[in-house]
Amino acid sequence: MKKIAASFAIVLLALGSGAVALDYEPFTQERFEQLQQQDSLILVDIFADWCPTCSRQHELLGEYQQSRDGELHVLQVDFDQQKEWVRHFQAPRQSTLILYHGEDKLWFSVAETDRERLFHKLDEGMERQ
Repeated sequence: MKKIAASFAIVLLALGSGAVALDYEPFTQERFEQLQQQDSLILVDIFADWCPTCSRQHELLGEYQQSRDGELHVLQVDFDQQKEWVRHFQAPRQSTLILYHGEDKLWFSVAETDRERLFHKLDEGMERQ
């Protein structure tokens, strides 16, 4: 019961802080390939729910999505459950972000939480659409 109460308190704190929810999809090979064929802007997010850096990235990415008109598809790879994809993307750890435009890899970053730098890289990707 204490664990549920603690989780609920964290959710309330996040909501009270004005945090914006990130719009993402769980990673699947089929969806990734479909978005690549459509020449979409794709952010592969190597995420772990226990990672504070990942949580900060999600806050920033949610803010980014809310503030921009372009379409950014965020595909979340579960660091703990999808090890084959963690290896495929050569992610050294959770909190790795990889930006693609179609099949072109544009950017690879680990533990990036600087708002200006993150937004700048995503904006560069948006300009290619």
